This record gives sequence, C-alpha cells and structure tokens, in this order.
Amino acid sequence: MSGINVPNEIVLFHYRASPYGRRMTSYLALRNIPYAECLQPPILPRPDMEALGVKYRRSPVMAIGREVYVDTRIMIAKLEELFPASAEHPGLSMPETTGLAGLLQKLMVDVSVFSKVVSQVPQDLPMLKDPKFAKDRAEFRTADQKRNPQLIKPEGTVHLRQCFDMVEALLADGRTWVGNTANLSLADLEGGWALEWFLGDLMPDQAYFSEKQYPKVHAWIRRYRDAVRAATKHAQKPLRLQGAQAVDAVTSAAFHDRQLVVDANDPLRLTKGDHVKVFPMDGGGLPQHQDEGRLVKLTRDEVAIAIQAKSGAELHVHAPRWAFRVEAIREGARL
Repeated sequence: MSGINVPNEIVLFHYRASPYGRRMTSYLALRNIPYAECLQPPILPRPDMEALGVKYRRSPVMAIGREVYVDTRIMIAKLEELFPASAEHPGLSMPETTGLAGLLQKLMVDVSVFSKVVSQVPQDLPMLKDPKFAKDRAEFRTADQKRNPQLIKPEGTVHLRQCFDMVEALLADGRTWVGNTANLSLADLEGGWALEWFLGDLMPDQAYFSEKQYPKVHAWIRRYRDAVRAATKHAQKPLRLQGAQAVDAVTSAAFHDRQLVVDANDPLRLTKGDHVKVFPMDGGGLPQHQDEGRLVKLTRDEVAIAIQAKSGAELHVHAPRWAFRVEAIREGARL
C-alpha cells in the first residue's frame, strides 16, 4: 500500500500547457474537489504511463483509485457521478442546461472547434521550433494537412469565425451565462474552455476576432476566466506527486467501480472477458497507442478493460464510447 494520502484517491496526470489539462483543473477547482497531480512531459515518451501499462498517448489521464480514465469527457462524467452537488462541492450540472452542455461539448470537441483553435497557435513559439515536438505532434495531422500546411491557419480562421458568430448570437439577449443561469454552469465550461485558451493565450488576429466584433463573447469569456481563477484561489492546492509516487499510489489503491457489466444487447455483441483493443478514432489512435486488455465493462456510454502495469498489478482503463473504437482481437492476431 502507498504511504501517501491522495485526496479522494484522484491523481491527474497532465502537463501545464495542455488545454485539455486546463479543462480538467478548471472543473476540479469549480467543483472544489481536492486531488493530486503528477506533471508529465508534453511529448512522448511518458515513463509514468509506461509504468502503468497505459498506451493512450494524449493528455490528461486521470486515475481514481485503480480505475484509469482517458479522455476528459468521461473524466467529467465520472466526477459528476461521484461528487453530487453539495455545500462542499458546488454543482455545475442542472436539468435545464444538460442538453446545451452536451451540444457545446460536441461543438468544441467532436465538431472540433478545438482543432481549429490549435490551427491558430503562433508558429514562432519556441516549443513549435523544437524538432522533437514537431515530430510528436505530426501524428495528429491528417494527410490533407500534411499536403497543404499553408491552408491550416486560414481555413481554421474561417471555421472559428462561424463559431464566434454562433456564440455571439447565443448571448445576444444579454444573458450573463450561456445557459441563462444565475451562476456558471457546466454549459459554460463545455463552451468556454477552448475559447478561453484561444482568447487568453494565443493572441488571436484582431482583424477577425476583436472585442469590437464579438463583444459578448469576449465579456463572457472574461467572466468565465474570473470564475475559474476565484475558484482556484479558494480550492485546496493539488498534492504534487513525483512519477514513482503517483504510479505506486495508483497500483496500490483499490478498485472503485462496482458496476462492471457488459451489455449483452450492445451492437458490438461482445462478451465479458473478450480480449479487445480500445483507442480514439479522432486522433492519436495509431497502433502503438492502442490499449489492449480483457473486457470488463461495456455500456452505452463507457468501456473498460483490464490491463497490467509493469509491476504486475491489474488496472482498469475506462474510455467513453463516443469517438472510441472497441475492437475484438482474434486469437491468431495475439500470437
């Protein structure tokens, strides 16, 4: 057993510059959920993930006990389940904004407003001039982007302007928060995290994204940023763990998910114990980054497989069903 008392047995593996990592730290602060963190390098290799036996290549990764969650969509869904709204943990979800929050999540992640924001990253940043970083991120580029790199930024600008037009229209009635709520809701997080990174960090082209053109979007993002900063200041500072400490904390913890069922009516017709591979279909799912293991859970929203850490400890890796492939591995393919 690990001798470290990890708050809520939550360990967030992330790197500081990761927008998705910031999405999670913002959520945890807004909900006042204490946790531990283990900072990771921005590029591969990531020895801590290798020690855990996790091949998923994107960041962040979050462990709750011996359950390891990949993709922020399922991380937030699980935390919403484990920490219902209370005086200690202010709620962000509410019935009247659930649909809007889901739509904004799809817009930012699945319709990939986020990828259009990435297209606007200034090319003179020192990190982008590092050949190792460029090689690492090349895995995420499509064949068309590799053929036509000069079109990435202008085409991204075209798409982002349409996104800004939609959000400006959504705020046109003067609402303070995107769901027309009294306080910030999950809809604001789902709609605001990528735009906050864009407006706050990436020095957007004022010819296209100025406050004069989009006054309501800019004002909303400022309110969102101020709310996150205030919550972060109030929240307990994350417990910082070194790699070996974090790995030991995860592998020596208990399993927490007691609902390990495989839906017999799932369209994939898999059964519990099948050997499968799980990987994202929207970037980073190359063969060397596909997690393989024994199927232990399959529902309409979630898949979990049992894997083995380098220490021999069994872990469960959980992923969302949306934009993730779950594929059975034939016995011959495993030889």
